[in-house]
Amino acid sequence: MQRSAPTLASAAWLLAASIAFWALLAWMAFDMGHPLVQLTMPGGPDWHADNIAAIFAMWAVMMAAMMLPSALPMILTFVRLNVQQGEPGRARLFVVAYLLVWSAFSGAATALQWALQRADWVDPMIVSTSPALSASLLLIAGAYQFSPLKRVCLSHCRTPVGFLLGEWRPGRAGAFAMGLRHGGLCTGCCWALMALLFVGGVMNIAWIAALSVAVAIEKMAPRGERVAAVLGMLLLAGGAWKLVAMLGGAAA
Repeated sequence: MQRSAPTLASAAWLLAASIAFWALLAWMAFDMGHPLVQLTMPGGPDWHADNIAAIFAMWAVMMAAMMLPSALPMILTFVRLNVQQGEPGRARLFVVAYLLVWSAFSGAATALQWALQRADWVDPMIVSTSPALSASLLLIAGAYQFSPLKRVCLSHCRTPVGFLLGEWRPGRAGAFAMGLRHGGLCTGCCWALMALLFVGGVMNIAWIAALSVAVAIEKMAPRGERVAAVLGMLLLAGGAWKLVAMLGGAAA
């Protein structure tokens, strides 16, 4: 019972953090007139420092909200193994390192958002205004679902015990390194799906939730690899439909 207490406490904290992040995203989506939210939606590519900070923070919160729930099995397994060794505090460094990787991804997404807005391919709410961009992102995400890198990264994410035993590092620095490693594998697994946020927009809670559920099913559900393949086929079909519609409109 004493050994299970840290695991339950960690689960409660992670769920509470995820709920808080989702609540913040929901507030942003439903109160877009608020001055702070407006900072995340500059009307053009001439961003100021406060726009950059706000947009980066928005992406970081969104990535944490989307990725923490699907990382829960890995984190809790790490907690249990460390409790058995009398080092439960190492789990915090693991989570910090994991979120740090997604923060780096958020920085790249912020830069990409600026570039796409400069090209006039997305609007201030980061919804694609370019049929070519939408079709390309859907096709890339669909094709990536069948790539060897996707399969390798997904297999590690789906087997917490196997990953942790294979990547085990002692000490606090080791926990941080393991968190970075898992964050890198998770990013390798999910980056193409996260890029689809530029299709549906980051103020579309339903779209964000759908992508989050897709990621969670891939990583946690039985036969998630098959789900990933089905999702890939759907994304390819959606991208092809967008491409045909674009070419048909151009021909007309």
